[in-house]
Amino acid sequence: MRADDLLAVVAIADAVHGEFTEPRAVYAERLALYPEGCRVFEVDGAVVGLLVTHPWHDGPVPKIGALLGALPEAANIYYFHDIALLPAARGTGAGAAATAFVLAQARAAGYREVRLVAVNGADSYWAAQGFDYAAPGSEGPYGAGSFLMRRAV
Repeated sequence: MRADDLLAVVAIADAVHGEFTEPRAVYAERLALYPEGCRVFEVDGAVVGLLVTHPWHDGPVPKIGALLGALPEAANIYYFHDIALLPAARGTGAGAAATAFVLAQARAAGYREVRLVAVNGADSYWAAQGFDYAAPGSEGPYGAGSFLMRRAV
């Protein structure tokens, strides 16, 4: 991901995430703080998906739309902050490639766990990718329909 991808990134996030979308400033900050964890997916030269990940800690996950200011010094997990794929990217293996990338990044950095918040019914997809519910039966950090999930590295 590059700074000139941010307009496409925000448009994709808006189209895919609905009420869970975030402002451009969040994506710009994550890209500035941890560029090695930010990727776009392209099909025929067009940006059709995004991936944002970064180191984090055992505390609460970032709130929707919240700027971090800095990555935590006491990071001990890898956070799968966002993935959004337009229909053109679906069925291309982009989701599996993103999961493999995230696990490789976490492993290379020495983290023991990856966490994410599943929204809009995506928890079943993430469960199929080996993620478990961090707190089974409880509402996730973004309210109804969200689930905190984790996977050992």
